[in-house]
Amino acid sequence: MTNQEIYDLMARFDTSGLQKLKLSQGDFKIELEKAAPAPAAASAMVPIPAAPAAAPTAEEAPAVTAPLVGTFYAAPAPEQPPFAMPGDKVKKGQTVCLIEAMKTMIEVPAPCDCVIEEVLKANGELAAFGEALMRYRPC
Repeated sequence: MTNQEIYDLMARFDTSGLQKLKLSQGDFKIELEKAAPAPAAASAMVPIPAAPAAAPTAEEAPAVTAPLVGTFYAAPAPEQPPFAMPGDKVKKGQTVCLIEAMKTMIEVPAPCDCVIEEVLKANGELAAFGEALMRYRPC
């Protein structure tokens, strides 16, 4: 099978109702499997009392978030230094990391002039849409 045929198969599988697919052609074998669907949420809404106001925690500090689902990269290439490390001051719009999606590298810019406090993702780790990648402190 060519790469294009494999990509076409993956795309059709993704849009199908199938949960698992195994294909063998001679020495070539491929297995595709979707994650089990999440159970439906309960329809009854139960009010939860509001928690008392507390000081902001690290999880509530501002964060650079993933603009799309993809693979997180801290540096432009494996042998190069990271775009930003904890303690680095960065300017608004400066690239702080990359997200790779469908073989395309997307630069993730700093939202403001800030100091990077913490990098939350490991290099090569999958990032979900809107997931925090780095915590920062505005300057």
